[in-house]
Amino acid sequence: MKDGRRETEDGSREAGVGLRRVRSFVRRPGRLTPAQERALEELLPRYQVGEGDLRDSFDRPAELVVEIGFGNGQALVWMAAHEPERNFVGIEVHEPGVGRLLRDLAAEGLDNVRVARRDAVEVLREQTPPASLDQVRIYFPDPWPKKRHHKRRLIQPDFLRLVAERLKPGGLLHLATDWMPYAEWMLEAIDEVPELRNLGQPHVERPPWRPQTHFERRGLKRGHEIVDILVRR
Repeated sequence: MKDGRRETEDGSREAGVGLRRVRSFVRRPGRLTPAQERALEELLPRYQVGEGDLRDSFDRPAELVVEIGFGNGQALVWMAAHEPERNFVGIEVHEPGVGRLLRDLAAEGLDNVRVARRDAVEVLREQTPPASLDQVRIYFPDPWPKKRHHKRRLIQPDFLRLVAERLKPGGLLHLATDWMPYAEWMLEAIDEVPELRNLGQPHVERPPWRPQTHFERRGLKRGHEIVDILVRR
């Protein structure tokens, strides 16, 4: 993880999926506050996904939205509170961010969120059946701006093929970035996956379900353009 963002590493290609052995993050140490540490010990058992199908982690059937790399969790808490009719799974490995999310979920009394502390590629492969997700949301992943690091970017054609397999027909993929070269990279990757159709020209205004994030505010202060990309399966 880089400044709370999520990204990939290289590896071998896994047979049968066509997706390189990538990881959706780079693990970097983070300092836990005492409150975050208590949240991980006391609240994680309540909110953590089970070992099987993500949908089985909830007590009710509902549309399922996955956010990959939720950072400090503020956006996820906001979305869960404003979309109570949906179930959410947040995927993140950065322990301080997970601890903060757990505290906020408990404080807000939200029970429509579960947490997966695993690599997102593993969660999608192993715990997400084909055509089982209504939406996947990925906000401000690390842009890895240096050319030699582009292979570490999360958004790659093979990763998008896996996402497309897990989305229901008509399901949505929502991407956001404050780095225009990465936005262009995303659009090129989407074009390589025939199952996905870009709904923008080439992108859209921020949809009402996405709150303004820390990375968005920081990007705006630096004069960056914010790009939201909506893609339908």
